[in-house]
Amino acid sequence: MDAEQKRIQENAEMKAHWNRWGSYLSDRQWGTVREDYSPYGTAWEYFPHDMARSRAYRWGEDGLGGFCDRHGQICFALALWNGKDPILKERFFGLTNSQGNHGEDVKEYYFYLDNTPTHSYMRWLYKYPQQEYPYTLLVEENARRDKSQQEFELLDTGIFEGDRYFDIVAEYAKASPEDICIRISATNRGSETASLDLLPSLWFRNTWSWTGSEKQAQVSKAADGIIKAHHQKYGDRWLFCQDHPPLLFTENETNVQRLYSVANTSPYVKDAFHELIVHNRKDAVNPAQIGTKAAAHYHLEIGAGKTAVIQLRFTDSYTDTPFSQEFADTFIQRQKEADEFYDSLTPNLDEDIRNVQRQAFAGLLWTKQFYAYDVRTWLQGDRAEPTPSAQRLNTRNANWRNLYAEEVISMPDKWEYPWFAAWDLAFHCIPIALIDADFAKRQLLLLTREWYMHPNGQIPAYEWAFGDVNPPVQAWAAWRVYKIEQKRVGKGDRDFLERMFHRLLLNFIWWVNRKDPQGANLFQGGFLGLDNIGVFDRSKPLPTGGYLEQADGTAWMGMFALNMLAIALELASEDRVYSDMALKFFEHFLYIADAVNHVGPEQIALWDDEDGFYYDALSQPNGQCCLLKVRSMVGMTLLFAVDTLEADLLETVPGFKEQIDWFFQNRPELAKNIASMEIKGVGQRRLLSIITPEALQRVLKRLLDENEFLSPYGIRSLSRYHLEHPFIFEWDGTKYQVDYEPAESTTEQFGGNSNWRGPIWFPLNFLLIESLQKYYHYFGDDFKVEFPTGSGVMLNLWEVALQLEQRLNSIFLRGKDGKRPVYGSLEKFQNDPHWRDMILFHEYFHGDNGAGLGASHQTGWTALIAKLIQQVSEKP
Repeated sequence: MDAEQKRIQENAEMKAHWNRWGSYLSDRQWGTVREDYSPYGTAWEYFPHDMARSRAYRWGEDGLGGFCDRHGQICFALALWNGKDPILKERFFGLTNSQGNHGEDVKEYYFYLDNTPTHSYMRWLYKYPQQEYPYTLLVEENARRDKSQQEFELLDTGIFEGDRYFDIVAEYAKASPEDICIRISATNRGSETASLDLLPSLWFRNTWSWTGSEKQAQVSKAADGIIKAHHQKYGDRWLFCQDHPPLLFTENETNVQRLYSVANTSPYVKDAFHELIVHNRKDAVNPAQIGTKAAAHYHLEIGAGKTAVIQLRFTDSYTDTPFSQEFADTFIQRQKEADEFYDSLTPNLDEDIRNVQRQAFAGLLWTKQFYAYDVRTWLQGDRAEPTPSAQRLNTRNANWRNLYAEEVISMPDKWEYPWFAAWDLAFHCIPIALIDADFAKRQLLLLTREWYMHPNGQIPAYEWAFGDVNPPVQAWAAWRVYKIEQKRVGKGDRDFLERMFHRLLLNFIWWVNRKDPQGANLFQGGFLGLDNIGVFDRSKPLPTGGYLEQADGTAWMGMFALNMLAIALELASEDRVYSDMALKFFEHFLYIADAVNHVGPEQIALWDDEDGFYYDALSQPNGQCCLLKVRSMVGMTLLFAVDTLEADLLETVPGFKEQIDWFFQNRPELAKNIASMEIKGVGQRRLLSIITPEALQRVLKRLLDENEFLSPYGIRSLSRYHLEHPFIFEWDGTKYQVDYEPAESTTEQFGGNSNWRGPIWFPLNFLLIESLQKYYHYFGDDFKVEFPTGSGVMLNLWEVALQLEQRLNSIFLRGKDGKRPVYGSLEKFQNDPHWRDMILFHEYFHGDNGAGLGASHQTGWTALIAKLIQQVSEKP
C-alpha cells in the first residue's frame, strides 16, 4: 500500500481527516438556481456575472483555482489583475444560456493538471491574457451569430497573439491534514516585461446575513505577512505569506450602494479589492485590518519568459519558520507519492496515454464541490431578507421541500453545470472507484438518502428541475462500483450493496407506478437526459396528444431490473431472503422483454423488422399507433438490457433456479422473448437479453456502419443516414424534422445547448462497450460481425468492444500527425508546446472529426476515458 492509499484508508476509517480540505470551491456560483430568488426562475438574469464581484452569495462561493473546507465555511482562491482589465479577475467569465448562440459557455482557458483522492497534492493552470479581457466583444459577437455558426471563442479574439499571457499555476501540498503548503507561479509567455497583481485571498462564506445571526468568523492581521482566521467551528488558522506583502481586509457583504442605490451599512464590502486595485480607491479596504475577507497583495513585474513564484502556508498551528526546507520537501514528497499512486494503475502504457488518464482523474477530483441547497428555506426565503414573491411557491422545485443538501458532491462541470445531476453522478463513480472506492460509494448512497430522494421514491434529477427524469442507472453504478472494488482489493462491500438495494427498490417502485401509466411494462420517462434526440420535446405534452412508448425508457427499466437481479443474487448467496427478490426482478425483466415486442392492443412492436432497428412508438388519442423511425441512440439502448448468469452462481442459489424453471414451464410465452436463458453459452453461462441473436446481428450491422453510427471516434448519437434522409413528421400543418448534426444542434428544442443529433457521447458509448463484452461472455468466439460493416473483416464482440475503446481513446491522443482530434483545427492547442499537452474533457464530441464540443470541463462523465484506458489492454 503506497502513501496515498494509506491516506485514503485513514480518511475512510476517520483516523485522520485528510479530506477536510480540498478543491471543493465552485468555479461559478452566480447564475445558479440556488442564488435565484426571482418570481419566474430566471436564474441567469437574476444574478449575472456583473453582480458577482459585489453581491454576497447565499448558498456557496466561487473562485479561481482554490480550495475550501468540506462545509464551505473557509475559502481560499486567487485574484488577478493585468493592469488593463476593467474587472479584478476573481472568477471565470462566460456567456449565459441566452447570450451564447449554443447556450452557456465559459470563455476562459484553465486546466486541472493533477489531484489525488485526499487532495494531498493538487495542481491547476490558468492562462491569463496580458491585454484587456474582451468581455463586451465576446457578448456582442456571440449575439450576432445564430445556431448555424460556430461559437466565438476567446482564442478567436486574438488576445493570445504574440503569447501575451501569463501561465498562472497554483500548487497545493498537504504537510498534514490541517497544514497546506501553497506555491503560486506566474510565467510570462510574452516577449516583453509585463506587470501582474496577484492577490491570494482568504474569506468566510457569508452565513450570517440571511438569518440575522452574529458573525462567528473573522480575519485579521496577526503580524507582517500573516493573516489570522478565527472560526467558531474550526478555531484559529493562519495564512503565512512569503516576503510580507501588504495585507488587505474587507467584509464579505453585498455592496447594495452599487447594485441597488441603497446606502451600505458598512463602507467595507465584497468588491473592495476590485475598487482598490482597479480604481485605486484606498478607502475601500479596512485600515483596521480586520473583516471577513482578506488578501495578500503582490505586485509583480515579470520579464519575458521569466517566472515569479510566491509561497504561502495555511495551517492550524502558528510557526516562526513556515517556509523552511520542510516546506519545499513537502512538495517534492507529495509529487513523488502522486506519481507512485497513479503509476500503479497503468504501469505499462506510454507517456501520452498516461498523461490523458492522469488529467482525467485530476479533472474528476477538481470537480468535487461543496454543494448547499435547502429547498424549503430557498422557497420561503430567509427571515432576515425580504419575502420572495409568492409565485415562487408554484415554480421550480416547489415539490421538493424535502431536499436538503450540504455535502461535497461530484459535479458534472463546476462552471457550466455546478450542481449534481443524477445520471451524470452515477457515471462519475465508475472511474472514481478505481482511485477512491469509499468516496464513490458515499456518492451513490447520498442521492438515495431521505433528504435527497423524494418521499415517493423519485431520485432528484438536477438543480434546474429535480422532478425531471434521468435514466435509472444508479443500480448499474452501484453494482459496477462493488465489482471494481472487489477486483482491486479482493473483497466487495456487501453492506454498501445491501443498503443501495433497499433504497433503489423504492426508486424501482416509483418507476413502475409513475412511468408505466398503461400498466403495459412500457415506460415513458420523458426526455431521459437525451434532450433533443427525438421528433418532439419529450419533456412536454406531445402536440399530437397521446403519448410515446419509449424504446429507451423501456430499455433503461429492463437494464434496471437486471441490475437489481444481479445485486439480489449476490446478496442471496449469503442470505436466502434475497432469492425471492431476485425472482421478482427476473419476472419484471420477462414482462418488459415481452412488452418491447408486443405494444398495446394493436400489437405494434418497437422492433421494425424491415429496418432491423428499434424505435419509439407514438400512440395517438384515436387509438392509432405508429413507429417514429429516427435511427438514434434511443434504439441502441435496448442492447444495454443484457446480463449473463454464471453456472456456479445458480448453484449457490438453488431456490432461484427452481423458481425460474417454473416460469419456463408455466409461462412459455414470456420465456420465448428473451435470448437465451435456457440455452447454455460459453462456460455454461445463461443469457438474459431482450434482443435475440438475430436482432443483435441486425442492430450491430447499423451501429458498425461508417455511413450510419460508426465514427472514427466512437458511436454517434444519431445515424449519419439522416444527413441525406432527414426524418419528417407532419401534424396539423406543422412539420417536425430530425437531421443529422454532428456538432452543435441548430434546433431550439429542449434548450440552447441540446446536442444529441449526431455527436459522440461517452456515457452511452461506455454502456455499449460493456454490453458487447457481456454478449461476448455468452457467445464467445463463434458469434462474429463485420467491423466496419461492409469491410469483410469479421470480429468477435470482445474485439468489436476493444475497437470502440480505441476509437474513443484516440479522441485525446496524439495521432501519427502529432495532433489530437479533440482540438480539431485549433492550432494553438495542436502545435504550441505550452498548450498541446493540456487536455480538455468536453461534454461531447464531433460525430465526424472527434473535436471537443459543449462544456469544456465536463470531466464528470467524460472521465470514463480513465476507465477505458485502464481496461483497454485487458483480455477476456
